[in-house]
Amino acid sequence: MSADSKPNILLAARRWRWWEVVLWAAALASPWALSGHALIINEIAIVALFALSLDLILGYTGIVSLGHAAFFGMGAYSAALFAKHINPDPLVGMAVGIGTATVLGAICSVTIQRGTDLTRLMVTLGVGLILMELANKLDWLTGGADGLQGVMMGPVLGRFEFDLYGQVAAWYSISILLLVFVLARRFVGSPFGATLKAIRDNRLRAMAIGIPVASRLAVAYTVAAAAAGAAGALLAQTTGFASLDVFEFHRSADVMLVLVIGGVGWLYGGVAGALIFKLMQDFISSITPQYWTFWIGLFLVVLVLVGRERLVRPWTWFGSKKNKTGGAA
Repeated sequence: MSADSKPNILLAARRWRWWEVVLWAAALASPWALSGHALIINEIAIVALFALSLDLILGYTGIVSLGHAAFFGMGAYSAALFAKHINPDPLVGMAVGIGTATVLGAICSVTIQRGTDLTRLMVTLGVGLILMELANKLDWLTGGADGLQGVMMGPVLGRFEFDLYGQVAAWYSISILLLVFVLARRFVGSPFGATLKAIRDNRLRAMAIGIPVASRLAVAYTVAAAAAGAAGALLAQTTGFASLDVFEFHRSADVMLVLVIGGVGWLYGGVAGALIFKLMQDFISSITPQYWTFWIGLFLVVLVLVGRERLVRPWTWFGSKKNKTGGAA
């Protein structure tokens, strides 16, 4: 492959296809077209953004994190505190939530520079637990176990008031998701993103050819933290509430499950996984409120055993397999 063809490949990967334009247009119209389901649409958009942020480090750099909820929670509390005590404007609060999560991500990026994958896993989990305990102890600021209540948000762009049906909240969340998706797409489709994939595939080889692995990982981790902070800010702004739940381990575990369902290493994996996960959760919990986690777990087991591609084609589950010599089994 010639050197001139590599930029063309990157440009082709960043080029929008017609079905993507239709997909996002339908997503933006869905809060009004499906007005009775605007609240679940808002939740799907927030989870999709959170999953996209994790995919930036898991799918594109190979960093497994069990404490990604730390940045989600930081964005949520920052946006909620800013709205309650300083300025209720949603966009300014969003910028504050992203900013604080970015700073936290830059600080925590030091912790992933050394050690094995297991060490990084435990360190990221520890950061989330530390922040949750801090939020619990600083009850004079965060509300502690009772949560931060009385958060009133102003209208989006000074015109669109948040309504009880969640239409404006859903539109706002989808718009932020689309904006972050576009930026993330340019990020992973750039030469910088190509170096992240090289680090993911073989870190030693990437170091051998001169890629500054440590700085690349730090930047990717910081960018992912910023995106997670945006998701947390959306949750606090659209619900008017922030609690210790945003730092809980299940947040990190659920978003990992979302990527297992949707797939890692492509940005639509988080969007597709969030859509499937939240719809399944909503549907199954309406039927069996106590045992919905059992059915989600069963689905994940089948997904892993059968495979994502074959799961959508059940007629291939029991078909003939070819042996190693190429003949029919």
